[in-house]
Amino acid sequence: MGRFFLESINPDWQTLKFTVDSFRAWERKKITLLGMSGVGKTHISNMLRRHDWFHYSGDYRIGTRYLDEWILDLVKAQAMQQPFLRDLLRRDWIYIRNNIKVDDLGPVLSFVGKLGDPERGGVPLEDFVRRQAQYRDAEIAAVRDVPEFIRKAQEVYGYKHFINDMGGSLCELDEPGVIELLAEHTLILYIKITDEEEERKLIARAQSAPKPLYYRPEFLEEELKVYLEEKGLSYAAEMDPDDFTRWIFPRLFRSRIPRYEAIAKLGYTVTSRELAGVASEEEFLALLERAIEREES
Repeated sequence: MGRFFLESINPDWQTLKFTVDSFRAWERKKITLLGMSGVGKTHISNMLRRHDWFHYSGDYRIGTRYLDEWILDLVKAQAMQQPFLRDLLRRDWIYIRNNIKVDDLGPVLSFVGKLGDPERGGVPLEDFVRRQAQYRDAEIAAVRDVPEFIRKAQEVYGYKHFINDMGGSLCELDEPGVIELLAEHTLILYIKITDEEEERKLIARAQSAPKPLYYRPEFLEEELKVYLEEKGLSYAAEMDPDDFTRWIFPRLFRSRIPRYEAIAKLGYTVTSRELAGVASEEEFLALLERAIEREES
């Protein structure tokens, strides 16, 4: 499926392509930000919210719409193991709800979890694989919601522009038509890691506080075998969840680069350093114009 994904991205698909003049004349701009977690997608999206841009967060949609019940079931199952809470829940004297925020996706991350020893906060392999599949389905559904939210942003909420802040795992989905849907309805802007120094910094940040991640099934299977062999372990249940997450992140990072670059052929590219210098809507639009100029030359 990975090779199929790379070969199936057609740069001649009906995409939103521009000259600088036509971009400036584009009255209602619709942008999808593409790139690894940590390159600044949510930071820029939050800034644009203050300037008449509707911020569509794929991860927020996943947590509040498509994983909400699964997350609550997981929390309730844990609560039901405590006699005091079990009695309160069964009598409907208390209730549990998610409190997911655009800039705090804790419940989603907790649901995905980290693979490894349950005694050290890990998730057993069978449960982990199931949750990964549920997350994938949820992310695909959230992508397919984008055209409808473009409509709602304008007609219901009265926003002029639309910024689509997708998670770093967008390139992992291997679902026919999903990327093309975004290319048809939005300008795709790929945020490329500037150089090896920026790459090292991003990897170091991720490893300093390892977070749950989504992995393509075949990628996880292959890398899990390598990790177990390197560590002299027999089962995933013996793994330190944080150690495995730190170990696999650089491999995941590098496996995603060609996938991002294949998608970027449908849009435009800027560097993470360029984006880091953006402090206003005007500077963001100017950066997009420079990306368009580079594509034209």
